[in-house]
Amino acid sequence: MPHPELTSTVTVRHLPEQSDAVTGQHAFAYTVTIRNSGDISAQLVARHWVITDATGHTEEVRGLAVVGHQPLLKPGESFEYTSATRLSTPQGTMRGTFFCITQDAQWFEAPVPEFGLTLASSLH
Repeated sequence: MPHPELTSTVTVRHLPEQSDAVTGQHAFAYTVTIRNSGDISAQLVARHWVITDATGHTEEVRGLAVVGHQPLLKPGESFEYTSATRLSTPQGTMRGTFFCITQDAQWFEAPVPEFGLTLASSLH
């Protein structure tokens, strides 16, 4: 039986030109690479992000597609996109889930492990 699996890697960078520590706005860009590591074609349909700042304040973002795309990935293919978020603290975390469907109409979820949003991440 075909096995669906999408895996993700994320890189983060601080956006100082869009940040203002005085007003408590800290902007971060994150680039997500989604790879079909399964053995059946799958389409990313929707996403759910949980964004938590250093005080524990959580914001959830849900929606169809990623940056306007619902990529269909054959086994071994990948899709990369960059988006951004703002925090009221200079550090926080994000984690998420991509909601996907296989070519034979099986729904599955592809978790995105928690990653850090910190000013130090711009040094890597």
